[in-house]
Amino acid sequence: MSLFAAVEATPNDPIFGLTDKFNRDTDPHKVNLGVGMYQDDDGRVPLLESVRIAEERLARAAKPATYPPMDGLPDYNADAQRVVFGADSEAVASGRVVTGQSLGGTGGLTLAADVYGSVSPNHKALVSTPTWANHIAIMRHAGYDVGKYAYYDGRTGVDIDGLLSDLSGAEPGTMVIMHECCHNPTGYDLTRSQWDAVTEAVRQRGLMLLIDMAYQGFSQGLDEDAETIRRLAAAGLTFMVSSSFSKNFSLYGERVGAVHFVCADADEAARVRTRVKTAAREDYSTPPLHGAQVVRTVLQDEQLRDTWTDEVSTMRERIKKMRTGLVDGLRAAGVTDMDFINDQAGMFSYSGLDKAQMEELRAVHHVYGTDAGRICVAALNSRNIDHVVAAIAAVRGQ
Repeated sequence: MSLFAAVEATPNDPIFGLTDKFNRDTDPHKVNLGVGMYQDDDGRVPLLESVRIAEERLARAAKPATYPPMDGLPDYNADAQRVVFGADSEAVASGRVVTGQSLGGTGGLTLAADVYGSVSPNHKALVSTPTWANHIAIMRHAGYDVGKYAYYDGRTGVDIDGLLSDLSGAEPGTMVIMHECCHNPTGYDLTRSQWDAVTEAVRQRGLMLLIDMAYQGFSQGLDEDAETIRRLAAAGLTFMVSSSFSKNFSLYGERVGAVHFVCADADEAARVRTRVKTAAREDYSTPPLHGAQVVRTVLQDEQLRDTWTDEVSTMRERIKKMRTGLVDGLRAAGVTDMDFINDQAGMFSYSGLDKAQMEELRAVHHVYGTDAGRICVAALNSRNIDHVVAAIAAVRGQ
């Protein structure tokens, strides 16, 4: 008998499973609003011009693919620090920030969980209600007991009172995973004053923040979207960040990210760095080269960096245009109670549609979004938005 005979199949990932269903759909008008990838107005994931030029340069200067350090390419890590913390960060200059190259944002979250799990007073983690489903899976896989804190409120966007209440009751040392910007799946972000209240609660309870920043540049701008992280670092808080270049460089398949540990001082940071290297070595040994080399090439060339910044702005503004167009189209179709979509930010919208309505969207109208009602605004374009509007209006009975 095979030793695999007793293996039970696991459920499909909700996002990738949705894509599988979409790919099997033969309807010519089908629209995939489930997967989290930015698409241009032609419905294609773009190859950024800055990335294309960087890859051409790398190809001309081809070198052997030797092993990088366990924590990644040092100059790439320094570039990632500047993007996240700013060029004039005191925390970085004083040596308080440890950065390790990671396998995208997911890899950054995993490294953070592994490193903190090796030293934390407990193995508890809190995620928002709702959150990106993989947050829960990653933390459970790392051995954490995962709980939830209040976040979404259908009337106000963010249930700040419930959030603060849940944080005040958390056990000291608990890891709290929060989105810096473009909250996935709701699109509702904390205001500056709300972040101040959260920071005070975290400090008073002795909690460990892990900030997930997968969409930097897609809300207000590259610097604006990192404001909270920079303020926390300047205030001397000890926390962790997982950042990703998957979206803002359109390098989804290259798995390019970073994990950052903001420590109390340089001596503490040096000890944490050893843990980062050990965790990487035990997990995958060393990170891949190519994507990091592309990002490094762009960020270290002033002209390419400016081109990239402009391209991020173009993507951000197109998302905003599609969000506004969706709301305007729904209003014209008689759906006048979904203007809240304009209050959300980033690639996603929490549409307010229930599971039955989302199933009807797929089965009848061939429009694919998650059962929870999340749709990817970044996948809308001038050719499919009218169909999506009509489909939503139909399931809403308009």
